[in-house]
Amino acid sequence: MALWRPGGFAEDSWTRLAGDAPASSDGAIIVSLERWLAEREAFSARKAPVGVAVEAGADAQAHLVDLADRPLVALEFAKFADGRAFSYARLLRDRYRFKGELRAVGDVLIDEIPLMLRCGFTAFEVNNAPTIRALEAGSLPRPAIHYQPASIPGEVHAGERPWLRVSAG
Repeated sequence: MALWRPGGFAEDSWTRLAGDAPASSDGAIIVSLERWLAEREAFSARKAPVGVAVEAGADAQAHLVDLADRPLVALEFAKFADGRAFSYARLLRDRYRFKGELRAVGDVLIDEIPLMLRCGFTAFEVNNAPTIRALEAGSLPRPAIHYQPASIPGEVHAGERPWLRVSAG
């Protein structure tokens, strides 16, 4: 999978642990929310960073507040039509003041990336071939205006409509 950030493609320094695979003592790892909840004390005592992968579901939203101090939260997009991870991103950034890397994982499509950036995502694990090609070509769509505020700084009101925003950058 390709890791893309707004500056371009980058090496991924994080290792995702599958299931109950043993964690090495060094190196940044990403564990599932379920595993984080079951082994929180052991992972919290670990010197190397531990990130958490969250799949959209009934229990996920209730645990977002517990992830606000993690260095990385990876939100899963199982399919492009499931927007719950957008809501989770806004909650993490706006309500819980999450400051770490917010990563979109899964079915990440090129036309959704600008909206994901507005929700506070900072990194994208891209496996969709057309999206990878578009990012390599620098073809990221940039809408000029939006009808809702973003979780990122730098936007200004547009005209007399208080909800209309001019895109930052």
